[in-house]
Amino acid sequence: MNLGGLLQNHVLLTGLAGWILAQALKIPIDLFQSRHWNWALFIAAGGMPSSHSALVTSTAAAVGLHYGFDNPLFGVAVALAMIVVYDATGIRRQAGMQAQKINILVEELLKGHPISEEHLREVLGHTPLEALGGVLLGLAIALVLWFVWR
Repeated sequence: MNLGGLLQNHVLLTGLAGWILAQALKIPIDLFQSRHWNWALFIAAGGMPSSHSALVTSTAAAVGLHYGFDNPLFGVAVALAMIVVYDATGIRRQAGMQAQKINILVEELLKGHPISEEHLREVLGHTPLEALGGVLLGLAIALVLWFVWR
């Protein structure tokens, strides 16, 4: 196994660049909205843009750009991207909304009682706009890096 070859894998590097840039962009976007720095967003799920969507979109686009859009691997990459984006905007988003409702119930039912105040994580998924932001970011990263590596 040639680990040095990983640095030559443009599809992998494009996907990682998409994920890292999306995670990094969450910090200034949140700063603009909340007026305070939240560095923990770099490793947090949820938020704008969707790093899941950016990762799978940039990877799929890189497969198409480097190996051809008629390559069966591109079809597999697109199918995987569709599943991830659907999951991020559907199932994970609903789980986050349920956590939010449960947290409200716990607060209302347990006011004044010495019970753990631990909250469920509410930002698990993405709004369609956040997922679209990740998809567009992923496409842009794939195109830029493809031109750079040509």
